[in-house]
Amino acid sequence: MTTDPSTGLARAQRIDHAGLEILDEPDCLKLMQTVPIGRLVFTEGGLPTVRPVNFTVDGETVVFCTADGDKYRAAERGDIVAFETDEIDAVSQTGWTVTVVGRLSRLTNTEISEVSLALLPRSLVPGWRPHFIRLTIESLRGRRVTAYGHPFPGLPGVRTVGP
Repeated sequence: MTTDPSTGLARAQRIDHAGLEILDEPDCLKLMQTVPIGRLVFTEGGLPTVRPVNFTVDGETVVFCTADGDKYRAAERGDIVAFETDEIDAVSQTGWTVTVVGRLSRLTNTEISEVSLALLPRSLVPGWRPHFIRLTIESLRGRRVTAYGHPFPGLPGVRTVGP
């Protein structure tokens, strides 16, 4: 059981076929706001391409800045893309992953002025990124990896987590 943050009431965990906890959309949005970098997956020259981007969650959309280039052209075309964020602790073997699928678009000057300055993504890489891009969330899915004991404790190379 987990606790619903909006009500404080217990709720049953939903588990997928691989044993991962299925996260609901509000939890996905909250977790996305805890990390500064995500991975944008788009098509470049007919092939999938993955690029890290600094981002922010603005309501139920993702906003990031970019320079002229492939990400900007994908937004100009209104491409449908994927976006992934995660946080994994290799020591405890716990963490989460959230995947967004949606359409990219350029923010207009009016839309840029409506985005809170406190929300603007801060780039870790120097350079001018004058274009604000919005990813409208059409699909939002997340999974949480929780530590559990290995079904075969004592096997060489297998670390047992838990009691």
